[in-house]
Amino acid sequence: QVQLVESGGGSVQAGGSLRLSCAASGDTGSIYYMGWFRQAPRKEREGVAVIDHDGTTTYADSVKGRFTISRDNAKNTLYLQMNSLKPEDTAMYYCAALPPYGGSQSILSILNTGYRGQGTQVTVSS
Repeated sequence: QVQLVESGGGSVQAGGSLRLSCAASGDTGSIYYMGWFRQAPRKEREGVAVIDHDGTTTYADSVKGRFTISRDNAKNTLYLQMNSLKPEDTAMYYCAALPPYGGSQSILSILNTGYRGQGTQVTVSS
């Protein structure tokens, strides 16, 4: 089992920045992918960013150039630096962790199927 605990959410004005963190504990040796997905009311769940154990990153088109995902494997911690925030970024953000995956689906699309944290709210006002 893997436990994930997010922190760093909050309220910010459009154009501002936030940094989310996610601390992993438990069977962290089983984790290969770590990422973030978000869920807003009346919107589809969206995979935001993912990073594999070697540091390869993938981003949703909606956040490319604005968000940066990183991880510290020694500390079992995941980060999401969010810059130039927009009102449409408002959502509950969830940290996720997955083991190695050899299927055909994009990792972003299946982030919600792995371990997940309790979520942290991000609210961006215009």
